[in-house]
Amino acid sequence: MYPGHHAQTSPDKAAVISAETGEVITYAELDARSNQLAQLLWAEGLRPGDHIAVFMENHLRYFEVAWAALRSGLYLTTVNRYLTAPEASYIVEDCGAQVLVSSRVLHEAAAAIPEQAPNCRRFLVVDGPPAGASDRFENYESVLKDHRREPLAEEPLGELMLYSSGTTGRPKGITRPLSKRPVSRGLAMAVTLKRLFSVDSNSVYLSTAPMYHSAPIGFCTAVQSIGGTVVMMERFDALDALRALEKYAVTHSQWVPTMFTRMLKLPEEERAGFDLSAQRIAIHAAAPCPRKVKEEMFAWWGPILHEYYGGTEGNGLTYVGPEDWLAHPGTVGRAVLGKLHICNEDGAELPNGEPGLVYFELNKTTFEYHNDPEKTRSAHHPKHAAWTALGDVGYVDDDGFLYLTDRASFMIIAGGVNIYPQEIENELIMHPKVEDVAVIGVPHPDFGEEVKAVVQPIAGVVGDAALAEELIAYARVCLAAYKCPRSIDFDEDLPRLPTGKLYKRLLKDRYWGNKHSRIV
Repeated sequence: MYPGHHAQTSPDKAAVISAETGEVITYAELDARSNQLAQLLWAEGLRPGDHIAVFMENHLRYFEVAWAALRSGLYLTTVNRYLTAPEASYIVEDCGAQVLVSSRVLHEAAAAIPEQAPNCRRFLVVDGPPAGASDRFENYESVLKDHRREPLAEEPLGELMLYSSGTTGRPKGITRPLSKRPVSRGLAMAVTLKRLFSVDSNSVYLSTAPMYHSAPIGFCTAVQSIGGTVVMMERFDALDALRALEKYAVTHSQWVPTMFTRMLKLPEEERAGFDLSAQRIAIHAAAPCPRKVKEEMFAWWGPILHEYYGGTEGNGLTYVGPEDWLAHPGTVGRAVLGKLHICNEDGAELPNGEPGLVYFELNKTTFEYHNDPEKTRSAHHPKHAAWTALGDVGYVDDDGFLYLTDRASFMIIAGGVNIYPQEIENELIMHPKVEDVAVIGVPHPDFGEEVKAVVQPIAGVVGDAALAEELIAYARVCLAAYKCPRSIDFDEDLPRLPTGKLYKRLLKDRYWGNKHSRIV
């Protein structure tokens, strides 16, 4: 199913609600407006397999742009709203977008895109371009009203073409083949949401992260495919998220671990002041969750935490529910899509319990990196073409549960010993004076690298030598000596995306510069 169906059966039902303002777009409105944009795109000459892009903050119009593409057989690229003009222009040009939808809020960056992305033909601005803007930018509403609200004669299902975050280099587009199914059959992701998380038409789903990321756009459109209601936050705030859970009687929600830690660090009296009883399932992913953080969330919210691990590439998926996680703490689950293989640097499979590069085996290749055959090739196992990896290191236990230890590119090698920063970060984040933390390897004249922690203290705490000594002593209680930070620096705000991903490359460049050979 899709909005066209729900517009007939429940036209006045909320398809999406703004968590901040309470503004609603009904299924009838979502269907009509996405049809108008689909008609515009067809009139512009776009046909199945062509591309459009959206460069916008979390805005209710995001969904009609998404559904216009999905019901027209088009590829949709969602551009990170925090990118600079050159970065955003690179993605718009690289993906081959012929139409860009942006917003007045981001117009300062969007204004440079027509010159830097010459193959994009049309530029539409939600809420209208500001006074004095180039005549290349058209008012989205004015243009939309000139097109019919009826669906196209044929509505083949489109697809997302998203870009990697670029935390370790220039972002690359991830392309998957079109399914050649009609949109009326619904989104494939909807099947996963029903099966793993029991999402149905009565579900109210809180989306806490930026829509340009794969999980928010994928889950939100899947919820709408099923006929549920999406509650979208404009930006994450710990208290505002708790208010939204209560106000909208949210049944399902999705989070990243940094959101958990920030809610847990709220004063107890604030945390206890909300009725969260409507929640049935709280989903988390995007980054490994420290075991102690998840245990504290279980103690607060009860056994409703569900976790999955996978990538935008769609090459595999693991899942773990509350009972299995409590029996296997720290796991990201068993494979529910693809078969797991753990391999060493030479590609040889490793026994259970021994960490190595995580591969998923599928019967066919599901993705490629746009305009980068070398990166596509490097994602494949050297001997098994159907095995692909995302660069994560982990191990599998005897029951088939996967445990992630870190990203391969983040591993520290000190005197020939492999050290995984994630384990150290998981301990330091639990210190009451730590808001956020990143552990990296920095140059050492004898050992090659040594462990350094970069810490963002909580508000009101000064990062000084005394705090550094306190944190190193704290780490020594729970970590082997060789893993403990040899030094700690402080930063007012670590370069972490709202998606939960940390730009460790930017931190490493402070110490290594751009010549650091292990940044890939």
